[in-house]
Amino acid sequence: MKKIRITAVRKADYKDLQLQYENPIEDACNVTEGQVWIAEGWSKPESFCDSAWESISPFVMTLAHGGENFYNGWMKNRKSAMLSCNDGFRPVSFYIEVIEE
Repeated sequence: MKKIRITAVRKADYKDLQLQYENPIEDACNVTEGQVWIAEGWSKPESFCDSAWESISPFVMTLAHGGENFYNGWMKNRKSAMLSCNDGFRPVSFYIEVIEE
């Protein structure tokens, strides 16, 4: 099984939507841009957001088991994907890629 690098490349913060729709939450998202985790198969990396893991884990699992080329040519690197978590108030974009050993 291949190891997968997960990198937080961008984090948006929609304060107007938070004010309009969200109840105040402490520590809603602790991810910072540039933060990196290593995943091995279906195991969620320690300290990785549960909600974000639900969004990206099927792609991580596929890459870890040798899958590639999602959506027939979507990514320049066939062994990668760019995905976002499902938080509509502060979404994080993650780049996931196979670590070639």
